[in-house]
Amino acid sequence: MGSDVWVGTWRPHRPRGPIAALHSGPGPKYKLPSNTGYTLHDPSRTRAPAFTFGLRLPTQQTSCGPGPSHLVPARMTARGHDRTPAYSIYGRPRQAAPSLTPGPARYFPERAGNATYPRAPRHTIASRNWGTHTEQHVPGPGTYTVPSLLGPRVIGKVSAPNYSIYGRSTVGSVFEDLSKTPGPCAYHVVNPGVYKSRAPQFTMLPRTSLPKDSSLNPGPAAYNVDQHRKPRGWSFGIRHSDYLAQILPNVPNRDD
Repeated sequence: MGSDVWVGTWRPHRPRGPIAALHSGPGPKYKLPSNTGYTLHDPSRTRAPAFTFGLRLPTQQTSCGPGPSHLVPARMTARGHDRTPAYSIYGRPRQAAPSLTPGPARYFPERAGNATYPRAPRHTIASRNWGTHTEQHVPGPGTYTVPSLLGPRVIGKVSAPNYSIYGRSTVGSVFEDLSKTPGPCAYHVVNPGVYKSRAPQFTMLPRTSLPKDSSLNPGPAAYNVDQHRKPRGWSFGIRHSDYLAQILPNVPNRDD
């Protein structure tokens, strides 16, 4: 739809808030508090008292004494059962784990002479112990860094004066841009077609290839030029606003 249909700068848009013309009644304008319940009740109305139901108390699990179901056997006395001694034959218990107690074959009494009788001292030559390594808590020679003797920052030494070569500075020279204006290279050449009559321009398109798909496209013989179908007589109108008032024509007065 073109821009010449609307008058002025107004365009159709969604309303920012509720409009009274969209509602047949008061709608969201009035929101009275409820008269039922206890919370959020209308303060201008009388509110009846509200009661709540309590919780069911848990039943007592412990008993102070034996109940009716407790029955003492007839042959039960204060010292136990009143009957003759009874014996039962139990099975042999299975050993859970093997015993770790040493047996008689683990002892060698013939070897006790070296421990019970005196003997001459005997010495053995052991191998050199290479496996023990003690942790070094003392810093080695590589821990300390000797300060350098080159450059101007030598501690305790007098250094000769040092000179450095800096780059060329643009401040105060002919290369300093005091006016901050663009140079000749900042401008581009204007196309003559902007201020003169532009010549026609042509482009060369690539050669189009024939469709290679297997779709059922209509060919030239599918169209009949002799049959002319008259177009329908409908056209698109203008969408009017929902809030547009109805225009009343000038009705002549009956008295006239």
